Amino acid sequence: MLLGILLTIHIIVCVALIAVVLLQRSEGGALGMGGGPTGFMSARGAGDLLTRVTWILGTVFFVLSLALTLMAGRERGASSVVDRLKIDSIDPNSLNQPAAPAPAQPAPTSPNAAPPPLTAPTPTVRNPFVGEEPAAPAPPNP
Repeated sequence: MLLGILLTIHIIVCVALIAVVLLQRSEGGALGMGGGPTGFMSARGAGDLLTRVTWILGTVFFVLSLALTLMAGRERGASSVVDRLKIDSIDPNSLNQPAAPAPAQPAPTSPNAAPPPLTAPTPTVRNPFVGEEPAAPAPPNP
């Protein structure tokens, strides 16, 4: 929830920062307005205002980026993908066993009987280095 709110604020700040940067002139003036050097919306006054707003929005952008990165990292957790899958507990000898034949299911006796539950086929692991036939067990060392 908080990540969504911060991400929304981040997008708004990005759009505002883009708009403020595009409003500035590359020669140092702002909004392309002429006029005297005095007054709030003169070229100099608008340039100072847009420069200050750019600095503020840039700082908010970087702070939000850092906060989003830290919060997303905490949400994922400190464990790696391999630790979460628990690959160490898999027995490699059980992976190459032939599939057991499925037990025969009796036909339903009445027309209103529920169909039997669906069963998934047994997964098979194919090793491209061994071929299609199962590998022979290694001879024991003397």
